[in-house]
Amino acid sequence: METFKRTENQAKILAGMGKVYEKLIAFKKKSNSELIILKDNKIVRIKP
Repeated sequence: METFKRTENQAKILAGMGKVYEKLIAFKKKSNSELIILKDNKIVRIKP
């Protein structure tokens, strides 16, 4: 099995995406709106 090393840019992008995800969850809770995700090839609505 091969292992791949992440470049510096890839690490920054993943870190940024993590921050955006956390902000999205906080925003959805604050505005009391549903979070819509794809789970097992089905669209799922999650209420805060």
